[in-house]
Amino acid sequence: MRVYAPLRSVVAFLALSLCCLLVQAQSPNRQLFHLRKYSFTNLEQERLADYYMEEALMPALRRQGIRNIGIFKSHPNDSDSLRYLFVLHPLTSLNQLGRLDQALQADELYHKVGAPFLDAPYEQPPYLRMESSLLKAFTGMPGMRPSDLKGPRGQRVYELRSYESPTEAKYRNKVAMFNAGGEITLFERLGFNAVFYGEVLSGPRMPNLMYMTIFKDMTTRDSLWTQFFESEKWKALEKDPRYQHNVNQADIFLLYPTPYSDY
Repeated sequence: MRVYAPLRSVVAFLALSLCCLLVQAQSPNRQLFHLRKYSFTNLEQERLADYYMEEALMPALRRQGIRNIGIFKSHPNDSDSLRYLFVLHPLTSLNQLGRLDQALQADELYHKVGAPFLDAPYEQPPYLRMESSLLKAFTGMPGMRPSDLKGPRGQRVYELRSYESPTEAKYRNKVAMFNAGGEITLFERLGFNAVFYGEVLSGPRMPNLMYMTIFKDMTTRDSLWTQFFESEKWKALEKDPRYQHNVNQADIFLLYPTPYSDY
């Protein structure tokens, strides 16, 4: 038995590898993307962040071959005194995310231009908090889709939604509600102009999914959400016993693109 044990291990390894290859071959190529969220307590922090994003970070990311970089700010909100800025960009692989930090650290121009933000003094921090999330696109929409909306950028509403679930099983159930359940299809039919639907693989809140939709203005946004909630498809999904109690926290951010955002 001892003579054949190594052979059995090799066979088992090869069988497992073949199984993984078959699963990958049957799965759609789902894009990864990185999302950063900055929060600010005052206008000076926000202005410094604008400078850093436009003059230092975006050029540095482009030097690494990254395109379709979205940078958005939150609309004023009476219920939240903090201001937010989000940076969204696609990744070609998980390895790219790991290499990106090393590349930025080695980029002398990035550090020189971004010094006021990167090397801000202790008593004057450039932001209150920064959060980072790694996302993987849903099977129902396997890649990021920058908007082709026409009209004034300043009037557009980019709506970012974050849904947390009470358990891993409930989270998977909510993801299935989007994919197999047809929630994505309903959004598409109504014209919500989704940028992405993503499973959060790593982030400050788990288990968690996020998605972003775009509207040409607030009036259109409100009208489409009314159509969504009044649709027979949503009413059926909402009552479907398979999809009950799968979200216990929903956060909604109404955003607009900065002048230097790619979309």
